[in-house]
Amino acid sequence: MPIVTVLQGPRDIEKKRDLVARITDAFVEAYELPAETVQVWIQETPAESWSAAGKLIADS
Repeated sequence: MPIVTVLQGPRDIEKKRDLVARITDAFVEAYELPAETVQVWIQETPAESWSAAGKLIADS
């Protein structure tokens, strides 16, 4: 059973629904697995809790 972890900033529920459907479809197609075996975990981190290039994303 594949488990995919997505680390991202907060997104609305419709975008998350679309993302998990597309990820699931990709695994079903690539590995010929039943969709029921694919798990997608979304971990959202607020912009003030992560950085890139030495600056908080919230400050970008």
